[in-house]
Amino acid sequence: MGTLAERPPYQKYDVAVRRSPIDGFGVFALEPVPRWQKIGEVRGESITVAEARRRAATLQRIMIVEVSAKKAIDLARSTDPMRFTNHSCQPNGELRITDGRIEFYSLRAIEPGEEITVAYGETHHEGRLACRCGAPGCAGRL
Repeated sequence: MGTLAERPPYQKYDVAVRRSPIDGFGVFALEPVPRWQKIGEVRGESITVAEARRRAATLQRIMIVEVSAKKAIDLARSTDPMRFTNHSCQPNGELRITDGRIEFYSLRAIEPGEEITVAYGETHHEGRLACRCGAPGCAGRL
């Protein structure tokens, strides 16, 4: 991503987007991330949950997060690298919704070169997508 001066203030640690062994592209730490630290955020188009579900029904690759019972954020056009965060059944990070913001935090220390992952929880895939995280005890579906 570049130097601290080039990244937005809500992106707290340097990361890179590159091919992931889990799925498509992923987000990889470029510097050590200590445990329990905010890594960054994603921003995107604010839409209704009804519109989010309509869009999700037509997409194979979904980048939509519901932030409340009425509001969702579509990340399809976002330039924030954290939008490429993949799911893992044994994640090293977590996604938190804070005052309508989508934030990512480390659950443990993350080393440079390590892919940053979160457990997606409920998804618009509704169990139709195979999980490829490879973690011991993988649930198998998203």
